[in-house]
Amino acid sequence: MEKLIEKAKVLIEALPYIQAFSGKTVVIKYGGKAMAEEGLKNSFAQDIVLLKYIGLNPVVVHGGGPQINLMMKRLGLEPKFVKGVRVTDSQTMEIVEMVLGGLINKEIVALINRHGGRAVGLTGKDGGLIRAKKMKDAEGASEQGGSADMGLVGEVEKVDPQVIMNLEQDRFIPVIAPIGADPEGRTYNINADWVAGAVASSLKAEKLLLLTDVKGILDEQGRLVPTLPKKEAARLMKQGVISEGMLPKVQAALSAVEEGVTKAHIIDGRVAHALLLEIFTDKGIGTEITA
Repeated sequence: MEKLIEKAKVLIEALPYIQAFSGKTVVIKYGGKAMAEEGLKNSFAQDIVLLKYIGLNPVVVHGGGPQINLMMKRLGLEPKFVKGVRVTDSQTMEIVEMVLGGLINKEIVALINRHGGRAVGLTGKDGGLIRAKKMKDAEGASEQGGSADMGLVGEVEKVDPQVIMNLEQDRFIPVIAPIGADPEGRTYNINADWVAGAVASSLKAEKLLLLTDVKGILDEQGRLVPTLPKKEAARLMKQGVISEGMLPKVQAALSAVEEGVTKAHIIDGRVAHALLLEIFTDKGIGTEITA
């Protein structure tokens, strides 16, 4: 009986959050080990379906870097990176679009649908969702010195959220691959964190949740930072405490909260049901970023 009572307490703890967030949009960046391990994949899909059933509107933006690397190597191509950014020539872009917009996107859609959801797969090219442009520093200093043309690496110029809003109204769950196009029709490979932040901003989402393979943001002593205000984030970035793969996540989160997203969260996707634990419990499990 005590175990049953504990279960009831968990539900009661979630009640005020369910009431507060009902009808609100939450944008989730899905990536890392949560996309690779079977158990985590299933718990993620269950979380997304549950969010929809209790009245929230989840929007999923996914990555897929390791899967792109694997496909390139199968085709006899060696992935190249400069400062953590994938060099994307036209041949690489074809593989990126095939893997992100096709293989991975449809796998996530099928997984959510298998757990009782109604997911629809998109890229930023569908319905003019993401207008892209060549990344400003795409022709930057290479690791060996000199210049390095990063090719078809893009950044978000504008998001038209109408197609997402239409899907939400019809009770569908959008699943978005981070690919966009410019007005001339050129396709660009865009960092999934940036896309998730831009989509959340365009929808004025209640929350932006970025799944990672770490506990959250750590301070100089390696301790989890539960809440990170903008000024403290700037200090940690300047000191190099926030760096490498965490940098675009924090930049996307800060940009989102500055542009109207209520809160952004960086959480550990290696924890089963991480989304539910962060959204519906008092303590949460990651780092909450505020403006």
